[in-house]
Amino acid sequence: MISRTFAAPRALVFKAWSSAEHMKRWFSPEGYTVPAAEIDFRPGGVCAICMRSPEGQDIWSKGVYIEISPPDRLVFTSGVAIGDSPKFTARTTVTFEDDGAGTRMTVHQAYDIHDESFLAAVAGAPEGWRTTLDKLEQEVARIQAPERRSVVHASFSLERTYDAAPAVVFHALSDRAAKARWFEGGDGYALLEREMDVRPGGRERVSGRWTSGTVSTFDAVYYDVVPNERLVYAYEMHLDDRKISVSLATVELTPAGTGTRLVVTEQGAFLDGYDDAGSREHGTGFLLDRLGASLQG
Repeated sequence: MISRTFAAPRALVFKAWSSAEHMKRWFSPEGYTVPAAEIDFRPGGVCAICMRSPEGQDIWSKGVYIEISPPDRLVFTSGVAIGDSPKFTARTTVTFEDDGAGTRMTVHQAYDIHDESFLAAVAGAPEGWRTTLDKLEQEVARIQAPERRSVVHASFSLERTYDAAPAVVFHALSDRAAKARWFEGGDGYALLEREMDVRPGGRERVSGRWTSGTVSTFDAVYYDVVPNERLVYAYEMHLDDRKISVSLATVELTPAGTGTRLVVTEQGAFLDGYDDAGSREHGTGFLLDRLGASLQG
């Protein structure tokens, strides 16, 4: 068992446990990082965290949430296996109590050891938690800090050639049912909402939840619609309640033999510290490939 007092309200400290975005910043001992995490923050949801050692070895801890009672109590299981060999499992209970102007957080773990060679790792857990909670203090302070306002600009252009006439491709871009066959996140994505009205002044909105629990929302307004030739629209992207970008997109269609050459050009403004790291361009390419597959189908 280990306790720590944070100079922050319980709801804020509890929030630092609630998403992959937060957990990737702090849930690992000193010297380790978290390159990947899957957090489905609900009872029965998945809690899977990859910790990378200083030597570059990835160790996955995988379990489920048993109890989520904000901002008082959190219970989840976790287990470490290497290959098909389980090493240990644990049940972690975290409590959050008011402590003057802050929060007293206590972590209690109960272990089942499946491989005695991991007894030393379990014995070292209190020290690992101590350095992990040092990182949690930094994450709580980051959440508390006034939001840093910034804008980073980026642009890209992608091209595809499809074995379908421009009218067919335009239909796949502008018809609600046709676009639904390719414009979504793929594996790990569950659609929540879809609206579409392709005309000057019309709107399109697509929202879905990822396995991490994060909800992404695409919210667009069309400004120029030339059937079979061009679409121009502006759109916002949100992750949960956070607006991460505003972009202007142009889609141009030209005949290429019996097929169609499509060019997408985007100019984006990424907001308040959001690090795109090329993910928008990669995601757009993924969607264009899905468009091509839907045209073949």
